[in-house]
Amino acid sequence: MVSRYLSLSLHPNYSKLDIDMDEMELNIGKIVNAEQIAADYSVGYSDDDIILVTNAKLLAEPNPVRLQMNAVVLCTQGRTQMNLNGKATVLTTGQMLVCPPNSSLTDFMLSPDFEFKAIFLSGRMLQSFLRERMGIWTENFYVQKKHIVTIDEEDTNLLSSFYDTLYIFLYCKKERRVKGEVLRSFLRGAFLCLCEHLENINADGDNQEKRQPTNILFQQFLDLLGCTPVKHRPVEWYASELCITPKYLSAVCKSCSGKTANEWIREHVLEDIRYCLKSTDLSIKQVSTKLGFPNTSFFGKYVKEHFGMTPFQLRQNNV
Repeated sequence: MVSRYLSLSLHPNYSKLDIDMDEMELNIGKIVNAEQIAADYSVGYSDDDIILVTNAKLLAEPNPVRLQMNAVVLCTQGRTQMNLNGKATVLTTGQMLVCPPNSSLTDFMLSPDFEFKAIFLSGRMLQSFLRERMGIWTENFYVQKKHIVTIDEEDTNLLSSFYDTLYIFLYCKKERRVKGEVLRSFLRGAFLCLCEHLENINADGDNQEKRQPTNILFQQFLDLLGCTPVKHRPVEWYASELCITPKYLSAVCKSCSGKTANEWIREHVLEDIRYCLKSTDLSIKQVSTKLGFPNTSFFGKYVKEHFGMTPFQLRQNNV
């Protein structure tokens, strides 16, 4: 299960961190066997929807990170810095890093005393946890694009306690048929506490609640956009997948975020282009094909229009 989503590594000489979720579909099983995974990763639990991680041993030279799940990382000690979607980001003690799927992370540097606790969730599991509060999550981490959440010592201890209690339960020698249900109940409690914290720090929390029914569909659109390998598609395609009209999808996006569906699609396409050109060894032709462009000429014009430079220049420049 873990091999489908997650690779963690620290480099002994440079103290760097890599949470490698693949460019799109990396299978760690092709690199290391199951025994090595068990030895190298402190994975407390994993299934198709949930992965819990607390630490990692020193492994190989780190690679760029591409997330395929929702990631929540609590820094319990020390600090780390990285580039998140091309922007410098610092995570310190008492802060949480929250990343939706399709986020890209590079250039990790961490302090010698850095410690963290991480949870990776599928979109469907996150929605099942938050239910009527899903709009709060969408507003903060998709629309406002918050990635760092600062929490006080009391809430840090509370969330750490949730996590530590889970580990005690998971490592209990008794065979428990309800293990998965208990795990989900604990995690739902932790995520509800986090949403309550977000509500308290948002001045417009009441408005978010009123938009809740629309936000559910908006979240479904964002989830579809995040998990679709070829994102360069018309609004009509996404609307068809969601069984609604393109006009209604555009209205929902505009109402929830102030941006049209086309603008959301373009943002995700541009991030895919940036990642593939700057963080993979794929040729420009391969990137063009992978991302669904009809030919390299059209791809080059698209990159030039939105980045102001050719694909080759984008690959060479630090932008």
